[in-house]
Amino acid sequence: MDQQLTGAAGDELGHPEGQGFVDVVLRDGSTARLRTLHPSDGPALLQLHRSLSPDSTYLRFFTASRNSGDLYVERLIRPQTQQHAGLVLMHHGRLVGVASYEGVPDPVAGEVPSAEIAFAVADDEHGLGVGTLLLEHLASRARARGITRFVAEVLPRNQRMVDVFRDAGFGVDRSFGDDTVRFDLDLTPGPGLLDALDRRDREAEIAGLNRLFRPRSVAVVGASDRPHVVGTAILRNLVRGGFSGRIHPVNARHDVVQGLRAWRSVRELPHGVDLIIVAVPAEQVLTVAADCADLGAGAMVVVSAGFADDGPEGRDRQRRLLDLVAAAGMRLVGPNCLGIIDTAGALSASFAPRVPGRGPIGVLTQSGGLGIALLEHLSAAGLGISSFASVGNKADVSGNDLLRWWEQDAETRVAVLYLESFGNPRRFAGLARQLSASIPVVAIKAGRSGAGARAASSHTAAAATPTRSVEALFRQAGVIAVPHMGELLDVVTLLATQPLPRGDRLAVIGNAGGPNILAADTVAELGLQLPELAPETQRRLRDCLPSGAAVVNPVDTIAGASGQQFESGVRAVLADQQVDAVLAILTPTPLTEPDELLAAVHRAADGSAKPVLISVIGSTSITTVAAPENAVHGHPTSGGGLPRYAYPEAAVLAFQRVAGYGEFRRRARGRLPRPATGAPAARRLVDAYLERSPDGGWLSPNSVQELLAAYQIPMPPASEVTSAAAAGEAARRLGTPAALKAVGPGLVHKTDVGGVVLDLPGPAAVSRAFRDMKQKLGDSMTGALVQPMAPEGVEVVAGVSNEPTFGPLLMFGMGGVLTDLLDERTFRLLPLTNVDAAELIRSGRGARLLSGYRGSDPCDLLALEQLLVRLGQLAGDLPEVVELDLNPIRAYQRGALVLDAKIRVTPAPQLADVYARRLH
Repeated sequence: MDQQLTGAAGDELGHPEGQGFVDVVLRDGSTARLRTLHPSDGPALLQLHRSLSPDSTYLRFFTASRNSGDLYVERLIRPQTQQHAGLVLMHHGRLVGVASYEGVPDPVAGEVPSAEIAFAVADDEHGLGVGTLLLEHLASRARARGITRFVAEVLPRNQRMVDVFRDAGFGVDRSFGDDTVRFDLDLTPGPGLLDALDRRDREAEIAGLNRLFRPRSVAVVGASDRPHVVGTAILRNLVRGGFSGRIHPVNARHDVVQGLRAWRSVRELPHGVDLIIVAVPAEQVLTVAADCADLGAGAMVVVSAGFADDGPEGRDRQRRLLDLVAAAGMRLVGPNCLGIIDTAGALSASFAPRVPGRGPIGVLTQSGGLGIALLEHLSAAGLGISSFASVGNKADVSGNDLLRWWEQDAETRVAVLYLESFGNPRRFAGLARQLSASIPVVAIKAGRSGAGARAASSHTAAAATPTRSVEALFRQAGVIAVPHMGELLDVVTLLATQPLPRGDRLAVIGNAGGPNILAADTVAELGLQLPELAPETQRRLRDCLPSGAAVVNPVDTIAGASGQQFESGVRAVLADQQVDAVLAILTPTPLTEPDELLAAVHRAADGSAKPVLISVIGSTSITTVAAPENAVHGHPTSGGGLPRYAYPEAAVLAFQRVAGYGEFRRRARGRLPRPATGAPAARRLVDAYLERSPDGGWLSPNSVQELLAAYQIPMPPASEVTSAAAAGEAARRLGTPAALKAVGPGLVHKTDVGGVVLDLPGPAAVSRAFRDMKQKLGDSMTGALVQPMAPEGVEVVAGVSNEPTFGPLLMFGMGGVLTDLLDERTFRLLPLTNVDAAELIRSGRGARLLSGYRGSDPCDLLALEQLLVRLGQLAGDLPEVVELDLNPIRAYQRGALVLDAKIRVTPAPQLADVYARRLH
């Protein structure tokens, strides 16, 4: 679930002024709506408190008197301030939980660093995680308002509340009074908190998806006997798929549909149907959804179009549909989708014309049409699926949910995604990275071009996402990104049928020279290795192959090689310790039947721990699983299926993608930095600036230096001056030669307007340069910055841009003349680990210059890594920093220095801390 915030434009639940709401998943898998408490909630709050049992009332108020609840409600509904805030949780259309805090002023400083918290949860909602969710989100709001600790007084026998505080993941101190236990919670986000949140998310989301993929009963609204009708196809697939639970057709005109008893409306269905598939016109869906809610259904799949994909009226219809579903606690797939499939449960709740058999591949698609094509291709390739979800407009269930599902699903060993948009890319990145550690994730991100983005928007109302951000996300998460369907099938076939390679060393063996050469060229172009075979391997090949065979790499068996000879050759190459995978290229010749060679490769590959790929020249262009008779198609441990490609180049490209993923699996995960000791000072600096300039702007040079120093990002000493005399004095104090840089609110690109002078030899020269610069720039120049010249070094650049969907994006590239020459920038999303930083530095073509090129001294790469990690930490802590440029940075044999920097801040465009962003 993306958990996107909705409500009034710009409202955010975690923001101090937010009045929006967020849909959350409870422990039983049902959804609930968590929102800001409002004065109009008074009657519902009174009803909640009056419904509490005497014991619950006593535990909450330390008295059994009902009047205590009445007084408490009066205090709750007063206007919210920094010192008072409250949240409520709605479930099944009623208010079932409330949490609030009251600031506790510091008696010395007068500030409000801590707050007392209080909760009330309806008796029949205990055990669903309501209190925990309220605490998590209330803590997010409190942190955004500068509150760092919660305190609470609890009766010792109030075990439920004790468990909430103990298990929430916050740092907790307990102390005991005469009759109560005092809890003191540190709200600083840390690994324990995020791990606890992730654990609770996983439990709730899997429970919710069980309602979809493992239902005990299914109803199809719009079921029919008529041909070429969606409801007809869905019901037919359910029956033919062998679903073992109850199937309930719903048809307003017929009592029997496709041989099954039919119901005239949802209202007549037995109470508690787990899953309801809705295939009726869009204008009827809201009525059906309301009936499903009254029925107590667990989940809905709405295949109907005409929602956010269909203009303002459709967007309003989708919003109302989601409101109905959320209020009823249901999960929703769609609308505007193809349906869902789970082969382990024999659930085929879609109108796809062809459904593959049971297998290891999980598929999520945002496009129904492309989903049909994927299912067709997988079937034709002989590959089976574990589960399939077409999510359409992603009103509720999204790619994030499926990543969770596949992580715990033993049936799924390869995950396939077709995405047109990201609801919560940060959350997607974390979940995908977690899943990629155990199974491969292959994705096509559509809408990479401007035209494609426009088409995606009109197709499923997908929001455009910058290509560079998507590439950074996939790279960090270990997702195998492919640009088109053909390559996706090539890669998935290899992953589903073969073990992961231990490296990128490929051996090629074939019975014709030309295809071998094409394969070798592709290996070189893709940066893979084509290792020379070991002397012992070459000897074995000479012994088993016909005279005239080439036995280096590629291995040319020549056209006359028999099946037995070819088998021996493949076995010899597979045994070579310098080889990680083998590509066998089979060219039909008059001397040997292709099927004989194909069988030979299968015999040689049987039981191999190394992947084996086959290319049959002149075969069909579709990638297939080549298997002997009675082999289990698509099973990587069966020894029967091998991926077969029409062209060697396609096979090599698929291997390159998979080898890269294998390297990701072997790579260390990396470490996140410890909280910066200067972070509170940086926060105060930004807050103070925005108090003076509410609309934001560029920080002064002194403020820039102060902010970077808070995160130990090194800059040379500098002095901001407002006169020629002061400039000369600063140069005398700091040392010369010096640099002089103009300062002014509009002087962002100073070099372009003559606002930078370098290598000034002494104080007098600096003073003259100041006067000349002032005369040239006039009132646009309010002052200047004086810096001593830094030693020569290798110049690089780094920066941060804050994108609306993805949040902060960190950039790194070569500086100086190489900036334009290489035109190369690499990007990463936050949070940034030390491994991410190292990859940023080493992934570009300019990396060789940093490592010591043609005898030059190597730069201090560790210092650059630390600088980038700290820069990422700054951007993560301060979402108000929407633009930051460090240009140039000079890298030395020891250390690195930022020579120039500019920083622009605005009121926070997103939630104010890492924890809040993790929540949403």
